[in-house]
Amino acid sequence: MSQSPLAERMRPNTLQDYQYQNHLIGKDGPIKRMVDSGNLASMIFWGPPGTGKTTLAEIIAHESKRDYYTLSAVSSGVKEVREVIEKAKNQNLFTGKSPILFIDEIHRFNKSQQDSLLQAVEKGWIVLIGATTENPSFEVVSALLSRCQIYTLYHLDKKALSNLLQRAITEDEVLSKKKIIIEEEEALIHYSGGDARKLLNSLDLVIQQFSDQNEIHINNEEIKKVIQQNMALYDKDGEQHYDIISAFIKSIRGSDPNAAVYWLARMLDGGEDIKFIARRMIISASEDIGMANPTALILANNTFQAINVIGNPEARILLSQCAIYLATSPKSNTSYLAINSALSYVRSTGNLPVPLPLRNAPTQLMKELNYGSDYKYAHDYHGNFVYQEFLPEEASQKTFYHPGNNPRENKLREYLKNLWIDKYDF
Repeated sequence: MSQSPLAERMRPNTLQDYQYQNHLIGKDGPIKRMVDSGNLASMIFWGPPGTGKTTLAEIIAHESKRDYYTLSAVSSGVKEVREVIEKAKNQNLFTGKSPILFIDEIHRFNKSQQDSLLQAVEKGWIVLIGATTENPSFEVVSALLSRCQIYTLYHLDKKALSNLLQRAITEDEVLSKKKIIIEEEEALIHYSGGDARKLLNSLDLVIQQFSDQNEIHINNEEIKKVIQQNMALYDKDGEQHYDIISAFIKSIRGSDPNAAVYWLARMLDGGEDIKFIARRMIISASEDIGMANPTALILANNTFQAINVIGNPEARILLSQCAIYLATSPKSNTSYLAINSALSYVRSTGNLPVPLPLRNAPTQLMKELNYGSDYKYAHDYHGNFVYQEFLPEEASQKTFYHPGNNPRENKLREYLKNLWIDKYDF
């Protein structure tokens, strides 16, 4: 009989064994409290592959002693959903406990499929647990979203990954019988990208290369050699999703239209959701191009709207045009840097008072307190500009936006310098 993969053998069976996502299952975590109380709410787990979404759903069902049904959004339609709900209704009447229905990749359900769940969730016939790698705010209909708690699962950190490696070689029924010495683990952790399943699959691959040896020494050199030779063997089941979109966006950022179109083709050929691709281009249009060519954001947003009207296969042409336009546009990340700088400053200084001239004065009392007094209406002045203070006093000399070195922002720099003289560091 064939041996099950290491990742499957190491799958935790209880919340105590589930040693990550502590914000959810720790002592005061919301899921731990729900399981302990026996009162489960419908929920959606949002997180990248390998963060334990399916495992956590199975553990919740086991520890709450509820029947457990599972569907994949890739292969199930409305008919399958209704059949499961009918079974769940009957089981609910018999046991008094609502069964759990777990739907993997719930973001792939269309509106009618998601709508078919609404009554069952609302009536309590089922406890829905959905798993998605996509932002549920975009992919789950609002009516269903409002009936579910959203819980975010995160990539494992280095400490959790290191602990998982040690547990695997000491506790696994197969590996614990071998003498395995992990001399270096950095490469394994690096290649895993915070994905527990990928980490264990990689470890399994490395160990298989030394199956004839009594003592196995694992170091970074051996890890790199084995993993690079077997990349396709462990990078599957949607795990390339994040690597390829990363390569796509970095090609756009690096102004390489040929690479951008190549990675776009890889995603389209692999069946990637065209809306996912278009949303990432909207982000890139602002983060990587921004003020160097503000039209890029308009084109990216129009592309997103257009592919929803056109659909496949013609959507590929629109996506290609947008990707090429973004890749060949001048680049600037000044908007990205500006908001990050401003957020950092806000978090370090707290709620600084709004200057009186800028305050709203809807009541007579507020006017008597000088709210809005001395405010200068810019359109009453030459060039629609008048020098006045718009920042709190403590921040009056702070500069968050620094124009980039590109034709458009160079002009902006001169324009702002002429307006503000020496106030800001442009």
